[in-house]
Order: sequence, then structure tokens, then C-alpha cells
Amino acid sequence: MTRQFKMEAVIVRFKMLCRLSLSVVPLVVALLASASFVTAENWPGWRGPTGDGLSPDNRIPTEWDGDGKNLLWKTDISGDGYSSPIVWEDRIFLTSCIKETQERVLFCLDRINGKILWKTTVVKSPLETLHKFNSHSSGTPATDGKHVYVTFLEVDGKTVDARNVGKARPVTPGEIVVAAYDFHGRAVWKAKPGKFVSVHGFCSCPVLYKDKIIVNGDHDGESYLVALDKKTGATSWKVDRDNKTRSYVTPLIREIDGRTQMVFSGSSHVASYDPETGEQHWKIDGPTEQFVSSMVYDGKKFYLCAGFPTYHVMAIDPTGEGNVTDTHVVWHKTNAKCYVPSPVVVGDYLFVADDHGIANCFDTKTGDRLWRDRLGRHFSTSLVAANGLVYFLDDDGRTTIVKPGDEPNIVAVNGIGEECRASPAIANGRIYIRGLKHLYCIGENRVAEKNQ
Repeated sequence: MTRQFKMEAVIVRFKMLCRLSLSVVPLVVALLASASFVTAENWPGWRGPTGDGLSPDNRIPTEWDGDGKNLLWKTDISGDGYSSPIVWEDRIFLTSCIKETQERVLFCLDRINGKILWKTTVVKSPLETLHKFNSHSSGTPATDGKHVYVTFLEVDGKTVDARNVGKARPVTPGEIVVAAYDFHGRAVWKAKPGKFVSVHGFCSCPVLYKDKIIVNGDHDGESYLVALDKKTGATSWKVDRDNKTRSYVTPLIREIDGRTQMVFSGSSHVASYDPETGEQHWKIDGPTEQFVSSMVYDGKKFYLCAGFPTYHVMAIDPTGEGNVTDTHVVWHKTNAKCYVPSPVVVGDYLFVADDHGIANCFDTKTGDRLWRDRLGRHFSTSLVAANGLVYFLDDDGRTTIVKPGDEPNIVAVNGIGEECRASPAIANGRIYIRGLKHLYCIGENRVAEKNQ
């Protein structure tokens, strides 16, 4: 059911209630609130509607498998890619790379049945060099409900010597491509906002803010942060980054004490910017060189986990100005080896997934680690939370569901029987998990339950 249809239904019910009695005002308010929640059910970009892996949906099942239990559909996705699916009403968008033809493509699927409605080629160029845990389609798209915005790297096959590596080897430099498509797969515009080179390959998830698309261009060269106009792709602003070092963090935007802050770690520091202008609010030096996982915020503090070559978990007070390295780090721990997976914060608990399959739970107030437990062989995906529960998806396709608390409380462990490198998406009472070959849609299979 589309949002427009739901709103029309609400209006009809509103008119009927008004004929009955003026005392129905509270009911009307409730109906309008339920209609506005349709937008909240979307998963429009990296880590969902709030950019931190949290979903307001309380209808996600806690049990499933890849053979039928609460599996609503499973669709074969050609090519390779570690990007996450995004969801807008009755549409799912997903990117992939067809290695045989060197095409980077955008798919559109029907959310109800998983049918592929269309696919379009965004970039066709030689395949860039990359890390064994990366793919040629790792940047998760974003949508505003009108257009879908995607990012890829375009190279010509030429190589240069890699920078910032222990062992010399060739790497393919290129240009970042940002493109906009409508919901029918028609190209709206395409832009190349800057160069990019990294021995680990490319990944940058676009972030939407008002009339802008913001892209992180941290790489082993002249790094930058750039904002493009959503309508045309023209550059709105572009600022240099300090340390010219590869990192892959997606910015997180929050309103804090009347100031809009776009905060992210990367390139040997942590920084806050104004997303409207690119002006920097504050920064913290370090705590390490390279970052991948995105930060989270609980209304008081930002939290990061990183990185390479040293590992850190840190809480930051965002109220500062200028260099706040010595004044605004609330607590700092080095006892969790997390590099790639992004954390999630639920209440007073910060959950961190160690790449090597270890789950960590920290007290957000003190930084004390409350517990540590092995939940998988290896984690590449970022954490999500719904139903008041935290979902750890490991590389083997097993999701361990944990109830927040001072001790590990495992609710369920569910497998799909396929390896996974992409972070899950949650929308409309369903969780979407991308395996290496298929996209899985998991939700309560009410029809199957009635037949049992």
C-alpha cells in the first residue's frame, strides 16, 4: 500500500468521524500520526532513517532460516557487491558489479515479492584494485523518495604505486562518480566531484541533507569532503581534509544545541562540520590513522570504534569549538579490536562488533566494558537494532539476536545458509539481508503459520 493511498484512507476515515462527533479529535490526531509513520518505515540510506542502525519497527521476527521459516522471498542478484539495500515504500534499490562486463549497476526490486523491476548501468570501466574484504560495489545508495543517488569509482586501468602501504604494489587511481536516477531507472544527472586512489579500493555512501548530497572523499591523495546540488549535481561546496589518508566513514548529522553538526572520523582525526557550508566546528586528533566504521550518537555523546593500526572505542562531547583533543574526550578504551563494523547504541549500552567475531558491550556513561562474548567467526557487517534487540550478522550469514543488559542475553541465532558482507536493512516489518548471491526478505509468515 503506497503512502498516498494510506493518507487518502486516513482522510476518508477523518470525514466519517467528523460526521459522528467533535469528540473524535484525539482519534484523528492518532490517525494522522499513524499516517506520518509511513515515512519512518523507510530505510532510505546507509544505516537507515537516522543513519545509526536504529529502527523504530517492532514487528521484526526473531526466528528465521534460509529455507522457508519467516522467509517471504529470496531473489538472485547478479554480480558482486557489499552495499546494503535501501527501501522506499514499495521499492528496494541495490547496487552491484557485473565483473564479466565491467558494469556497475543499480537494481530496483518490488518490495512485496522481490521481483526485479529494472536495472541500469551507471559506470562501465576497468575494475579497480581493492582489498580482499572490499567489493567493486560497496557504497550504499540513498534516496529522498524522488531520486536514487549512487556512488562508484571510475578508472581507466592505469596504475600508480600505492601510498601508505607496508609492501609496494600497483593501485588504480580514478574519479568518484555520483549519479542520480528517478524511480523508473532514467538518468537525471552524473557528476565527477574529485579524484580517488586507495589500495583498499572505493566505498563512499552518499548522505542527503536538505538540497545537498554529501560525499566523503578521504583517500591516499588530496582528500576532500564535497557537497553536490541534488537537482543538478553541481558542486555546492568542497573542503580539503587534513591528512590525505584513506578512510571510509559515512558522516552522521545531528542538531545539537542549535548547531547542525556533521560528525565523522577518518584520515587520522575526528571532526564536526556544518553540512550547509562545509565549515569545521571542532576536531580531535587521532586516535588512529585509518577508520571504516561510522559513528553513533545517543543525544549526549558521539561514539566511535576504530581502526588501524591501533584499536579504540571513544566517547566524545560534541559541544566544543576548534581543537578539542585535550578537553572533549569523555572516555577512551583500547580493549576492543573493531575496525570495519559500525556500532549501535541502545539506551545506556554501546554494542561493538570486533571484526574477529567478538561482541562487546560498553556502559555509555563510564566506558566500562560490561561483557565480551564470541558470537561468530568474523564480522564485516554493521549492527542494527529493532524491537529493543541488537542484531549481529556475521560473515557466515548467521544473525545472533541479543537483548541489551549487563550480561550477554542471546535471544536467538538464525542462519540463511549463505555468506554475507552487506549490512542489513529494516523496513515495514521486514529485515532485508543481502548474501553473496541473493537478497533475502524476512518477516512474519502469517500465511504459513495459519496452515500449520
